[in-house]
Amino acid sequence: MHPITTSLISILKPNIVSLTLLVACVAMRCNGAPDQPLPLLHAHAHNDYEHARPLFDALEHGFCSVEADVYLVDGQLLVAHDREKVSHVRTLQSLYLDPLRDRIRKNGGRVFPSGPDVTLLIDVKSDAEETYRVLRKILEQYAEMLTTFQDNLIRTNAITVIISGNRPQALLASESFRRAALDGRLADLEGSVPVSLIPLISDNWSAHFKWRGKGPLSQEEKNRLKALVHQAHQQGRRVRFWGTADTPEFWNELRQAGVDLLNADDLAGVERFFLTNPDLK
Repeated sequence: MHPITTSLISILKPNIVSLTLLVACVAMRCNGAPDQPLPLLHAHAHNDYEHARPLFDALEHGFCSVEADVYLVDGQLLVAHDREKVSHVRTLQSLYLDPLRDRIRKNGGRVFPSGPDVTLLIDVKSDAEETYRVLRKILEQYAEMLTTFQDNLIRTNAITVIISGNRPQALLASESFRRAALDGRLADLEGSVPVSLIPLISDNWSAHFKWRGKGPLSQEEKNRLKALVHQAHQQGRRVRFWGTADTPEFWNELRQAGVDLLNADDLAGVERFFLTNPDLK
C-alpha cells in the first residue's frame, strides 16, 4: 500500500465514508487518472470561443453545450465574434472538431466517459447557404462522432451539431440525410417543422419577457415561461434563451420552469450553481 494511504488510514479509521473516498482519491492520483467533472446537461457556454481556452475551459467545468460563431472566409470556417477579428489559425476544426474527436477517441466514444452527447452550436455569421455547404463537407470528415438526422429519425452520437444565426432552413429541409440540425425560434412552436430539423428552440429573452433579474419574476411571466417550455417539451424540443443575466437568481427561475440550457458566460458560476442545487441538474 502507498505509504501516504497507510498514514491516512490510521488517522481517519473511525470515519468509514471519508476513508473510502480518500483512499479512492489517492489511488486515482497515484495511478495518474485525470479528474472528471460532473457533466452538466443544462449548461451552455455562450460565445465559448472568447474564453482563454475555447472548448477546454467549458469541458473542464462540465458543460455539455458550447457555442462557436463562424464566418466563411476564403473557403475556411473561422471562429470569431466579429468579422474583423477572424484569424486563419482559429478554424472550426482546430478549436472544436479536432480536439473533440481526440477526446472522444480517448474516452471510449464519448466526450465525458459514459456521458451524454454534447451539443456544438454553430452560429453562422456569413451567408447561410454558402457557409452550410462548406460546413457540410467538413462534417463528413468527423462522421464517426456526429449525430445524424435522416428523414424523421435522429441517431444520437457523441456530438450533436446545431446551426444557429443565419440558418439555411430550406436547404436543410430538402436533405433526407444530414449531420446537422437547426436552432429554431419560439414562433416555430406554432408550426409543423419536424423535431429532426429543429430539435432546439432558442430566442431572445428580452423580446418576450420584461423581467431582467431584479426582484421576483412576476407570476404572469412565470406562467407564460412554463407554458412555452411545456409546449416545446411536448414536441420533443429543448429550450434556450439568450440575453439572460449571468446570475444564480436568473438561472434558478429558468431551471425551475424547465428551460433546458442555461446560456452562460460565467462557467465557474454555473458549475457552482448546479453543484449547490442538485435538484436542478
